Amino acid sequence: MSSSFPQALRSIFAVVAVSVVLGACAGTPETGAPRSEALAADPQSTQIAQSDGGQSDGGQSDGGDAWSESESGDFGPEPDDNDPLEIPNRMIFAFNEALDFAVIRPVAVTYRFIVPTGVRNSVRNFLRNLRSPVVLANDLLQGDLERAENTFARFFINSTIGLLGLFDIAADSGYPYHDEDFGQTLGTYGAGEGFYLVLPILGPSSLRDGSGRIVDIFLDPLTYIAPQEFNLGRSAATGIDFRSRNIEELDSLEADSLDFYARIRSLYRQNRENEINNGASSGETPDFSEALPAAPGQSASSVE
Repeated sequence: MSSSFPQALRSIFAVVAVSVVLGACAGTPETGAPRSEALAADPQSTQIAQSDGGQSDGGQSDGGDAWSESESGDFGPEPDDNDPLEIPNRMIFAFNEALDFAVIRPVAVTYRFIVPTGVRNSVRNFLRNLRSPVVLANDLLQGDLERAENTFARFFINSTIGLLGLFDIAADSGYPYHDEDFGQTLGTYGAGEGFYLVLPILGPSSLRDGSGRIVDIFLDPLTYIAPQEFNLGRSAATGIDFRSRNIEELDSLEADSLDFYARIRSLYRQNRENEINNGASSGETPDFSEALPAAPGQSASSVE
């Protein structure tokens, strides 16, 4: 990397590093906290923006982009919830919620109101296509050659016939979308999630997944060849796209939660477990790992 590495990325690295150091000092309790019943369909997303809610697009649902219905009961504190940093996590969570209320949600609402559904779908397709090299690298690192072949075929077809990814022609040709990240890769090799983390702007994470985010940045060719403004804009667009597709779903989830923080924590863990088992793209919920920032307490796909 050049000496002019984006200042914003440095800040993100610093936040993650500080979180990891604090977590290490606090110690990592044994995992094994009881989980609430898994959602009928797996969840996916991060706190601005990371995927879609099909209902926001005229009732057309999309795989892996809408919050599934969750239990009416709340997820309260659990004896072994593996959250030693709960106090600072809740403070960051509150900051993210305030940022979402003041900035992210209004921008997402305006974006959805102004931009036609077809254009928004093309934006999401384009953003997904840009992420293909990272997905391919993690497919290969996991030794999953079948999914790696699928990812490569999608990238080739959508980058050519699909006009640089604006149209998801590959999905119609039998190559469905799936996402992978280095946190999932570590999980497939048996790495535990470590303690729970809430990252500023980025939202729900864990020691494993937060570290995986950093590795994914270095696996992305655009980190080295694209201007910093482009990469920052891509992250912001991914976040806004996700948030715009999950406005009602997330509002409803928060309204029905006595402890929104605990519910998001539980949903995030269920989602990551499903993703590691390659069961997260069933089409019912948003993806916590796809985008950069997401709305407080909350992570881009095409209608296939």
